[in-house]
Amino acid sequence: MTSSTASSQKDSPATALGPTSLVLGTFSAAGTWAFLFPWTVLAGALAVTFGAMGLHYARGGTGRLWPAATGTTLGAIGLIGTVTLLWSLA
Repeated sequence: MTSSTASSQKDSPATALGPTSLVLGTFSAAGTWAFLFPWTVLAGALAVTFGAMGLHYARGGTGRLWPAATGTTLGAIGLIGTVTLLWSLA
């Protein structure tokens, strides 16, 4: 067993924050117009949270910046869109 089993920065779970945020943000932004309110609010809030954490780690060199930034933006759009739509109906 000559290879090292020590973990590196590329093995960090933080590398999944950006892509997870991107998927949740896309669902949140698209779900607003499909009237999936409870799921879009939850997905938008998680996308913003995971995206912010992904941005933090990407600036430190772990993970990529663009999926975290895009997921955060899409999550915010979906979350704000849903809240605005529900607020206008009340």
